[in-house]
Amino acid sequence: MNIYLGNLNFKVKAEDLTALVQQYGSVANARIITDRETGRSRGFGFVEMDDEEALVAIEALNEQEFMGRKLVVKQAEERPERAPRR
Repeated sequence: MNIYLGNLNFKVKAEDLTALVQQYGSVANARIITDRETGRSRGFGFVEMDDEEALVAIEALNEQEFMGRKLVVKQAEERPERAPRR
């Protein structure tokens, strides 16, 4: 299951997400979404882990403070299809 983590401090790295979430289970992948042009964090990321562990992590972490910001943690939604860029 993919977990969405939003309202992240712009200094958070993928390793920080892994360390935060792995206390609830094994993390398969963690990534911070960055701006294509500047390379800066966009303030959200995703963590992939086992379904049951993910549900526990979501429950435990949603609205908790992490690096000075209150997290928004929920199950990631499928990305809608977008028209191709020209």
